[in-house]
Amino acid sequence: MRPPADAVAPVSQPLRGEQDPPGFPSDAARRPDPPPGGGRTAIVGAGPAGLTAAVTLARLGREAVVFEADDQVGGISRTVVFRGYRLDIGGHRFFTKVPEIERLWHDILGDDLIVRPRMSRIYYGGKFFDYPLRPVNALRGLGVVEAVRVLASYIHAQLFPVADERTFDVWVSNRFGRRLFEVFFKTYTEKVWGMPCSEISAAWAAQRIKNLDLMTALRNAVLGSAGAGRPAVTSLIERFHYPRLGPGMMWERCRDLAAADGVPTHLRTRVVRVLHDGGRVSAIDVVGPDGATRREPCDTLISSMPVGELVRAMDPPPPVEVLEAAGKLRHRDFLIVALIVNRDQLFPDNWIYVHAPEVHVGRVQNFKNWSPDMVDDPNVSFIGLEYFTNRGDALWQRSDEELIALGTSEAATIGLFSPDEVRAGTVVRMPMAYPVYDGEYEAHLQILRTWLDRIDNLFTVGRNGLHRYNNQDHSMLTALYAARSITGARLDVWTVNEEESFHEEIRGEAGENVRDRLTPMPVEGGLDGVLREAFAEYDAIALGGAFGIAAAALLALTTALLLWGPHDGFVPMLSLLGHYLFGYEVSWPGLLVGFVEAALGGFVVGWIVARLINLLTAMFLRDLERQLATLTTLEAVDGGRVDAG
Repeated sequence: MRPPADAVAPVSQPLRGEQDPPGFPSDAARRPDPPPGGGRTAIVGAGPAGLTAAVTLARLGREAVVFEADDQVGGISRTVVFRGYRLDIGGHRFFTKVPEIERLWHDILGDDLIVRPRMSRIYYGGKFFDYPLRPVNALRGLGVVEAVRVLASYIHAQLFPVADERTFDVWVSNRFGRRLFEVFFKTYTEKVWGMPCSEISAAWAAQRIKNLDLMTALRNAVLGSAGAGRPAVTSLIERFHYPRLGPGMMWERCRDLAAADGVPTHLRTRVVRVLHDGGRVSAIDVVGPDGATRREPCDTLISSMPVGELVRAMDPPPPVEVLEAAGKLRHRDFLIVALIVNRDQLFPDNWIYVHAPEVHVGRVQNFKNWSPDMVDDPNVSFIGLEYFTNRGDALWQRSDEELIALGTSEAATIGLFSPDEVRAGTVVRMPMAYPVYDGEYEAHLQILRTWLDRIDNLFTVGRNGLHRYNNQDHSMLTALYAARSITGARLDVWTVNEEESFHEEIRGEAGENVRDRLTPMPVEGGLDGVLREAFAEYDAIALGGAFGIAAAALLALTTALLLWGPHDGFVPMLSLLGHYLFGYEVSWPGLLVGFVEAALGGFVVGWIVARLINLLTAMFLRDLERQLATLTTLEAVDGGRVDAG
């Protein structure tokens, strides 16, 4: 169900009572004829979205009931306990810019919501790289030759970007250079999604790493997030909130609080049919733990089940083209191999990204470093090796014993510990963990949205309910929207994580923006904004830095090769640079002098080139804007219209 486009303001949910809190959308942002708010609400799914809706409705005194197919609440945000040790499926930082979500976390968890330091690294080529990237660490790990290749590739991408950015590989290469894409993005991304990067929508790239490029990462690492007056991306966040006993602690408390207020949760109860008359849902059929099917009447339905499964459960069924679109939405499955290791501390990171193609594992979690209380024995560590897979493939079909052996072997391969240190292990499988952003998902999803919008009392929420890679806080916000809509507000859940006001953004001490998972944003500012977005300015500091590093690295590499090998014929020729670089000669001391001077000279040249390009671009834009203004005026007088492209 989707209300008018103007009903998209942020929500602030009161903890008790029916009154609207300050800042809640005004009457102008609401649908003029909201449906009755009374009656029974059925909630499908006891993950973050479903239980947020349950707690909200319970606190508003509404009748509701939750149905969860699994035997545990929390969805992918659950906490699993194995031999007294706790594991977090996927790692869930509690971080948001939505004040009401943060207040809800603190209200429910209190002192059990602790602050933890963040540390993460990338494993590639037998080495560990700091993440976010730090220049000295990255250059030392890659080596001089590879670093020169990365910088040359980046400069080429800036000078000759690919115009068609519809796929992940092109989007990232345009911002980082092809070589850095191959080193730090390609392998890990293809592990996660199980398809070539050339088949992944650029929407995923924009959602994950918008506002970050190579020079931004280098500048933030060298100057700090406030350097150069630019916003810093979320990956630079160094602390986060986390429940003391894992994310499931939040959702178990939500279940208990909702039950205490009269909203129960039924586990191992699967929704198999949704009965409707084309405009409203009247009941759902559920299969309980005993295998018996029963009918549950409802006046409103909030569903966090995968939207494709929801559509296929509708009775009467939707048109064939809608069912076909539902069948084409894809998900990526996930499993985690958790190992108890007889060592007090394995590595300092919360998690490690594994980009190495020689192993299947994609990420390694160290649960003790998320919260010390996750592992109550100080002499052991509890880690999780995460594998991205599809149900039915060879990896998914392996037995738990085989997967534990695989995880143990691959952890040893990347140097985390030796196999004989493993005390015990377990496997947790999570089907339909991530909605897949392939090249066709938007078209299929739009067909489903159009059909579902006709059902007045149905709300789809959460990651799978919207087929959108929402963070936990965004999933919660969709549930708040749905719950408030039942009381009359009629907010649009589809706008969450679509507009800038819902992105994970915080203000740092210097006032900079810090973001995490983002979605593609519409260009703001009308035609003028479109032009300036299309002809973005070159960053003079970044281009100067690129020129300087490339010049210094090239000079150092050439000089070192001459010093190491018999290339006497080239020595006098290279020594001519001493006329331009004071004190330079083909010697080790001369190399150091030339390195510094080449870096400074390259920086100046790059800075000048960027300023000249920006000046010429500005002149061109002013002329183009004058022409468009004239054309617009003439078309308006003539009664025609102007096409922007």
